[in-house]
Amino acid sequence: MSDSIPHPYTIEVSPLPKPAGHYQWAVRRSGRLVERSDRPHPTQAKAEASAIAAVERDMHSVAGGGRR
Repeated sequence: MSDSIPHPYTIEVSPLPKPAGHYQWAVRRSGRLVERSDRPHPTQAKAEASAIAAVERDMHSVAGGGRR
């Protein structure tokens, strides 16, 4: 996992059984699910990049007084 993920976020990237060779991700903040991928990603690196973008979106919504 990337060292650039700030505490308290964690990213879990895991392979999908179907379609084979694709990956999904889940982002957690303090252990609670914040968001998960809604589509398969062709590589683990692309799945992780998508998850990092989700963390950044969540950080901005929290900092901006969003509902999360």
